[in-house]
Amino acid sequence: MPKYIDTIYSEKLRPFTKYPSQLCGYLFGRFGMKKGDKVLEVGCGRGDFLKGFKELGLDAYGLDREKTVSEQLNGIELQYRDVEKEKFPYGDGTFDVVFSKSLIEHLIDPGNFMQECHRVLKPGGRIIIMTPDWGSLMKIFFDDYTHRQPYTVCAVKDLLNIFNFKDSGSEIFYQLPIIWKYPALKTVSRIIRFFVPVTTKSSIKFIRWSVELMILGTGVK
Repeated sequence: MPKYIDTIYSEKLRPFTKYPSQLCGYLFGRFGMKKGDKVLEVGCGRGDFLKGFKELGLDAYGLDREKTVSEQLNGIELQYRDVEKEKFPYGDGTFDVVFSKSLIEHLIDPGNFMQECHRVLKPGGRIIIMTPDWGSLMKIFFDDYTHRQPYTVCAVKDLLNIFNFKDSGSEIFYQLPIIWKYPALKTVSRIIRFFVPVTTKSSIKFIRWSVELMILGTGVK
């Protein structure tokens, strides 16, 4: 039976790009990460972001429930668990950062995932969660039949607070590196969203990622 990662994230459908490395670099700088910090990516898939973190000098580890073969994962320690139900295979207070992108929307109940992320973080360690924004993506959210739980900005912040993360925050996040550098361009993206429906799935990156938005949530143990 075909696997999710090898099917939905096949190199043919979703070629490797420089975006994962760009995002890792942005998060590294924004949240004050340091070379040598231990980072765990939960739901690491084919390793795009793990590779990016490793290139920045972080001690990167990956956790997923599905095995996949990817050269990007070479030299990175991987473990496999059902993160919705099973305990993570790491001791208490192991990591400086836990990162997860496009995972929690696949979980019926995020409780175990959140508890385990909190447990394996060091005191003062940071969780970074990214998930599709329901407000902008509701018309295409269930195009991925494995999506189970949509989130809003408010819901992500509440989730962090409920599971005892401090200094929590959540925000709309644009997957456009040029906007990270020039935030004023968000105005252009808002105008595009007014005229371009999310179902368009434009091949022009600035248009597509102005319409398809993410939520970034973060908190500290």
